[in-house]
Amino acid sequence: MVCPVCTVAVAAGIGILEKWGVNNIIIGLWLGALIVSSIAWMIDWLNRKNIHFLFRKILIIVSFYLIFIWPLYIWKIMGLPRNQIFGIDNILLGVIIGSVIFILAMLSDRYLRKINEDKIVIKYQKVLIPLTFLVIASIIAYLLIKITGI
Repeated sequence: MVCPVCTVAVAAGIGILEKWGVNNIIIGLWLGALIVSSIAWMIDWLNRKNIHFLFRKILIIVSFYLIFIWPLYIWKIMGLPRNQIFGIDNILLGVIIGSVIFILAMLSDRYLRKINEDKIVIKYQKVLIPLTFLVIASIIAYLLIKITGI
C-alpha cells in the first residue's frame, strides 16, 4: 500500500523544513502525510501478518493521530493562540490538509496503476506521486502565506 521509503522521505522532509524555519502550516502538511503514511503502513503490515480485531482501522487511525499530535500539545508546540489561523492551530490545519493530500496521492497512484493494467507508469511512482503532491502543496501554501502575510 505505502512503501517504507515514502514514509522515510516524508519524515526527512519534516526535519528539513523545520531546520529551515518553514511556516508551521507547511510543516503540518508533511506531518499529516507522515501520519497517513504510517497508518497505511501499519494496516498493511497487520494484513500481511493476518492480524484482525474489532474496529482495527478506526483504532489505528485514532491512535496514530494521537501519538503524533498529542505530544505537540503537551510540549506547547501546538495550541498557542499566536499560532492560529481561523481559530485553528497552524500545525493542525496543515496536518488536516496534508492528510487529505496524501490520501489523494495514494488514490492517484492506484488509479494510474488501474488504467495501466496494474503496472507502474514511471519508476518509483509510489514515492514520486506523494512527494510531488506534497511539494506542490507546500509551494502553494508558501505563496498563500507570503501573499496573505500569515
